[in-house]
Amino acid sequence: MVSRRQILFALACAPFQAETGKFEITLLGTGNPRPEMDRFGPSILIEAGPQRLLVDCGRGATQRLFEVDGESHVLTSVDRVLFTHLHSDHVTGFPDLWLTGWLFGRKNAMRVWGPRGTASMIHNVERAYAFDVHTRRDLDEHLPAEGARIEVHDIAEGVIPNVAEGLKVTAFLVDHGPVKPALGYRVDYAGYSVAFSGDTRPSDNLVKYAQGVDVLIHEVLAPEVERRRAAMTDPAAIERVIAHHTTAEEAGKLFARIRPKLAVFSHIVPSVATESDVLPDARKYYDGRMVFGADRMTIRIGAEIEVKYP
Repeated sequence: MVSRRQILFALACAPFQAETGKFEITLLGTGNPRPEMDRFGPSILIEAGPQRLLVDCGRGATQRLFEVDGESHVLTSVDRVLFTHLHSDHVTGFPDLWLTGWLFGRKNAMRVWGPRGTASMIHNVERAYAFDVHTRRDLDEHLPAEGARIEVHDIAEGVIPNVAEGLKVTAFLVDHGPVKPALGYRVDYAGYSVAFSGDTRPSDNLVKYAQGVDVLIHEVLAPEVERRRAAMTDPAAIERVIAHHTTAEEAGKLFARIRPKLAVFSHIVPSVATESDVLPDARKYYDGRMVFGADRMTIRIGAEIEVKYP
């Protein structure tokens, strides 16, 4: 009798047919370090025609990828990751994505880009999991060696060469306080565009690079909710966290300068903040279309921008 695992593995290895011309964003995780079940760690899936890549890979990214496509085609076809910065909540899901995607049938090497320090982090991840790779590649499952390889690049501001065919990916510096360097990204595809703020306080450089985008996905922090609900007990530490993020009012002012067709809040701090804690304050300064992000929310970008709630 064929087991469920064998069926899933066979499906994972089947050729994956992407939808031609599709440009879609899925918020896999809209949270932060707080281990909430309804807001996983920061991670966003970009699907552009046959290309698939992630912006950040926080806690639970692999589970969300498997959840949005139970046959695991998306999981095994994601082989590129862009890190905005190296805070743990943005990177802790990477070993799971790398190794589980390989175990389920990914044959390509993982390709990773991020700010200075990314290559060092990834090389240490490879050392940490060397036993598992050796066992699965050389002794047990005999998985393809190329699928366990990681190609990593430390990058600076500017267009990133050879990320994916048909995509223009541009990295830009943002202001995340003492966390330096920290990056945002702009992705242009088939005449449409989306920008990702990463973690940042209000940033003129983000306004410069995000100008004219169809969709802007931006972080937000609700200060009063953070002061009441933060896991930290040191008031000074809480204020430092608030100081290097963007409040809803500040975000509204940024949106008014950028004028995206759609602004989406993600990386919501704290995770327990609600739409009513954010949208009214942003609306004081911005009259355009805004949505409060949720895990598994999808945004299809085209002549019309469609938002599908989970």
